[in-house]
Amino acid sequence: MHKLSFIFGTRPEAIKLAPLILEFKKNTSFDVNVCVTAQHREMLDQVLEIFEIVPDVDLNLMQPNQTLSKLTAKVINSVDEYLEKYKPDVIFVQGDTTTVFAVSLVAFYKKIKIAHVEAGLRTWNKYSPFPEEINRVLTSRLADFHFAPTETSKGNLLKEGLTDENIYITGNTVIDALFIAKEKIEENMPEIPGLNTEIFSNGSKNVLITGHRRENFGKGFEQICQALQELSNEFPDVNFIYPVHLNPNVQEPVRKYLSGRKNIHLIEPLSYLPFVAAMYKSDIVLTDSGGVQEEAPSFGKPVLVMRENTERPEAVTAGTVKLVGTDPGKIFNEVKLLLTDSAAYSKMANAVNPYGDGLASKRIVKIISQYFNEKN
Repeated sequence: MHKLSFIFGTRPEAIKLAPLILEFKKNTSFDVNVCVTAQHREMLDQVLEIFEIVPDVDLNLMQPNQTLSKLTAKVINSVDEYLEKYKPDVIFVQGDTTTVFAVSLVAFYKKIKIAHVEAGLRTWNKYSPFPEEINRVLTSRLADFHFAPTETSKGNLLKEGLTDENIYITGNTVIDALFIAKEKIEENMPEIPGLNTEIFSNGSKNVLITGHRRENFGKGFEQICQALQELSNEFPDVNFIYPVHLNPNVQEPVRKYLSGRKNIHLIEPLSYLPFVAAMYKSDIVLTDSGGVQEEAPSFGKPVLVMRENTERPEAVTAGTVKLVGTDPGKIFNEVKLLLTDSAAYSKMANAVNPYGDGLASKRIVKIISQYFNEKN
């Protein structure tokens, strides 16, 4: 039996690896071991519960106000011990977190094969997003299997001199997870804590907002909040739903500028299913997140990205996503356009999502199975 280890620590990693873990567990040729670093403790646990995945090993490494350097060192030391005990044939990492890079480095030291899910995303700016861009670049240099979601991401890897035969275009597993979540919410719509869900059935339009990027801390978030103030005044019948990230760099400007406004609903961060439900029921998504750029278009929701660049240019090219940065005037004008111009809205809502068909996990399992068959 071939031993596979899935090592991850954050909510986005858990969401995108969950359907792959479940798919591998269906195959009796594999012994699947799940190890979490718990880089996001509470949010990680919520996702694992939804997909009914119980970690075999929980390293529980996160501490308040931990620097990236200290977290990296803790991951390296703890994962070194874990890999020494389990001795997998292949480890799986996903995306671009500190966990991903540190785990890949340890696996490289131990000469264990590394499979990188969602490989090849690039902005070509080492500080944006920070530290994710460098995490994924370094991981690509260490990985043996590169599961690229799109032709563009494969092209990025080829530009960096990686071997074509080790790069596989699979689509993004986030769409696999989203389709699983969609079935769950259609069967039983979850409550959205802090929000009266009647707003989704009273005919009003709804804008879902997320924001947490380090590069927007300070002036960026103040400008985002200023734009939301203006939109709130201009469109009193539109609901602006904002699950506010717990980081004080986000909380402080949001509470300062947006508290007390009748049509701005500041709520606690949402677990995965309630968030998917809010996205499903909203009309527009305003975000600085990465994964939301992939998810929302599958529901036909236009996405405005409050960043100056994106590692997901396929969405921009496809027309499902538009970059608006953090300039208050641009944010205001682009949201206003989608709220008032049905043709502009329809153009984005009906564009084809470039990130996949929900079968990425099956493709990856087939590739790894073929690798072991050829090896034997």
